[in-house]
Amino acid sequence: MSELEKLKEKRIQLEEESRSLKERQQNLEERTRILEENIAIAELQNTNKATRDAITQLENKIEELEQKLRQTTQQWDNPPQTEAMPNVFGADRTPGPSAQQESYAEPEEQEEEIVTVTEVAEPLTVEEESRGENLKRQREKKKRFF
Repeated sequence: MSELEKLKEKRIQLEEESRSLKERQQNLEERTRILEENIAIAELQNTNKATRDAITQLENKIEELEQKLRQTTQQWDNPPQTEAMPNVFGADRTPGPSAQQESYAEPEEQEEEIVTVTEVAEPLTVEEESRGENLKRQREKKKRFF
């Protein structure tokens, strides 16, 4: 064989190896894409499962709370009869007014001050008027204090 034929044969082998390597590379790239897709699908399935579980838990909690609300409103709409309730104060004692009821008790009536006005023959001087205003202020302060 001549040198040229050896070179041509070598070139053919290298071209064949190149095609084989490219084909293998394409197969590996496709396999990589397939695996990445499978991983993405598995992650989405896990996320969806976790979300479904969270939704189920929330639905169960909502159902429990709605049931509790129904029971509470039924108790509120139909309060138990007072005769059926035992007397926690004993047979002799009756409950006194609660602290809340006592706080709403009406204030006792205050005594009204009766003031009579008489006409003075002579008008008051400026000093007498100011003294009268001072006394008036002092009385108002006392009223606020008590």
